[in-house]
Amino acid sequence: MLLEDRLVALIEPVATAAGFELVRVRVTGGQTKTLQVMAERPDRTMSAGDCAKLSRALSPALEEADLIDGAYTLEVSSPGIDRPLVRLKDFHDWQSWPAKLELNRLVEGRKRFKGVVAGVDDGKVAFDIEGEEDTALFPLEWIASAQLVLTDELIKQTMKADKQARQATGEDEMETSQ
Repeated sequence: MLLEDRLVALIEPVATAAGFELVRVRVTGGQTKTLQVMAERPDRTMSAGDCAKLSRALSPALEEADLIDGAYTLEVSSPGIDRPLVRLKDFHDWQSWPAKLELNRLVEGRKRFKGVVAGVDDGKVAFDIEGEEDTALFPLEWIASAQLVLTDELIKQTMKADKQARQATGEDEMETSQ
């Protein structure tokens, strides 16, 4: 089992218990490694306070399991506005949004595509490629990377969702009272 798969198996239950959905886990770096944990609340938001809360929840489990050789830095973050799409759930949730994706193989002579996420069809990613009439279906394992394209509408929706989440958790009141 790959290191990142073992880390996901360790991190996902801790994140879920803390009220978050795990989006992606990556280990980067050479001599000094960074463990990047990307997560979000079920409403697709993630505040700085949420990142700190998840980091505190993960640290003891990571320390005890000791899966990474040597020193490393734990980095917990949100997916961001132009978030990566890594799970079938992401492609389902972000239907009708512009995105770009890169495959790990050539399809009709290309690896990179721009277009609109068309959801999930029979366990495959459905993608409306810019300039093409038919919807393409790609197995998830063929997708090396995919992310939303930053647009004014995406920024607007993300800001609205963040504001609603802060109001629901009372974070707006805490910020204004400090």
